[in-house]
Amino acid sequence: MRILVTGGAGYVGSTLVPMLLEQGHKVRVLDLLKFGGHGLLPCCQHRGFELIRGDIGDDATVKTAIQGVDAIIHLAAVVGYPACKKEPQVALATNVEGTRTLLRHRVKSQAFLYASTGSIYGTVPDYICREDTPKTPITLYGETKAAAEDMVMEAGNSIAYRFATAFGVSNRMRLDLMPNDFTYQAVRNRSLIVYEAGFKRTFVHVRDMARSFIFALERWDAVKDDVYNVGHESMNFTKEQVARKVMEHVDYYLHFAEVGKDADQRNYEVSYEKIRAKGFETTIDLDTGVAELVRAARLIEFQNPFANV
Repeated sequence: MRILVTGGAGYVGSTLVPMLLEQGHKVRVLDLLKFGGHGLLPCCQHRGFELIRGDIGDDATVKTAIQGVDAIIHLAAVVGYPACKKEPQVALATNVEGTRTLLRHRVKSQAFLYASTGSIYGTVPDYICREDTPKTPITLYGETKAAAEDMVMEAGNSIAYRFATAFGVSNRMRLDLMPNDFTYQAVRNRSLIVYEAGFKRTFVHVRDMARSFIFALERWDAVKDDVYNVGHESMNFTKEQVARKVMEHVDYYLHFAEVGKDADQRNYEVSYEKIRAKGFETTIDLDTGVAELVRAARLIEFQNPFANV
C-alpha cells in the first residue's frame, strides 16, 4: 500500500513510519520538520521511504504529497494545550485549515485516518466518556481537534481516533506528556511537585497508537466511517497513581501540593469498548512504559548555557 503520513517526523509518526516500512508499505512523509527529522533517520535504509518537507496548509505541496497514495494518515498538528496557547494562530492554521486543505485535495477513494484526541471531551458530567459523549473541549487544542474531526467524518471514507494521553519512548521524544514529564523529573531532578493529585486521565503508549493505525488499514471496510476512543480502561489513572508508579522505579522526593492547579483541567475516565469490539487491544501497560522512560531519561541530557557547573 502507498501511504501518506502527515507529521510523520513527530512523536507518533516517527514510531509509526518505521512500522509501516517494515511491513512492506511505501511511505511518503509530509512534515515541516519544525523539530527536525532525526527521528526518521533509520527509515532512510528503506527504498520505499520518501520525505516531502512542507506545510499541510500549502495547496501546491499538498497536491504533490497526496498524489498516487491509497491512504492518508493525518498526524500533523500543533499538539497540546501549552503549544496551542503559545501560538494560537498557528494552531488554527495547522489543526483546522491544514486539515481542510488535505480534505479539499484528497480523492474520496483515498482512506483518511485522523488522529483526534480525548481532549475534545473536556470535563463531562457523566464521567465515563464514550464516543457519543458530547464534545465539550476546554482548551484551544481540544477545540481545533474537534473542529477538524467534524470535517473529516463529514468527508467520508474516514475514521477518527480519539486517543488517550500519549506516553512512552519515541524516536522523536516528547517530555511535555504527563508520564514522560513525571519520569524525567524523577530521574533528573530527584523531585516532583504534583497539583490536583486526584485528577484522572487515561493513557496509551505511543507504539499502541501506531499499531492502531495499522489495525485500521488492515480492516478498513469493517472500521471506516466511524469514531473510536483508543486506549484501554486499565490505563485510567489519577496523577497520584502515575507519580507513585514512577516511584516504584526511581527513588525521588514526591510532594502533593494543596495550592495551585494545572491549566488543563481534564478529569475523566474513558470507555474503549467500541474499538475492542472490532478486535483492537493495547499491549503496553503503565509499568512497562515507565520502565522504558526511566532508561530513556538517563540518556537525555540538557545543558544550560548559563551554568558553570
